[in-house]
Amino acid sequence: MTRPYRAALSLMALAAVPVGCARPEGAFPSLEHRPAEGRGFAEPAAPPAAPTAADPALDARVRTIGGALDASARAFDAAAVRARAAAGRARGARAGSEAWVVAQSALAELDSIRADASAAATDADEAALARAAGAAGPYPALETLRARAAAEVERQERATAELSAPR
Repeated sequence: MTRPYRAALSLMALAAVPVGCARPEGAFPSLEHRPAEGRGFAEPAAPPAAPTAADPALDARVRTIGGALDASARAFDAAAVRARAAAGRARGARAGSEAWVVAQSALAELDSIRADASAAATDADEAALARAAGAAGPYPALETLRARAAAEVERQERATAELSAPR
């Protein structure tokens, strides 16, 4: 930087110092602590949920879906035994052989039964969505069914994947 510019910059800096120290005119708000500043930002506690009123129509639907889910579980367990036996006989057999075709058919049967369990889970989810759309709270029997259906579908998917895995 050249000398004249340095001198001009120094003079401007010195001129700005008194401006920063000048006392402002007018009324300004107090900087003391205000009551609103003591409040936290946490969400207020939710009010306790009102007891759920009985819904006989929904109870009947839960029983129907639960029955379909139970039937699917029983059918799947029986088909899984057959599929395990067929997979054992097909182990080491070439693709397209009689044992291989029987094992593939047994796996297809498992997939079909698993689709029934998945449909029951979907029906339970749709019932919960319809309830939520009507601004109704969770229904304990329906929530229990949804959890049970999701667990059953997961169990059937794991079993099918285990039997489908090459060995």
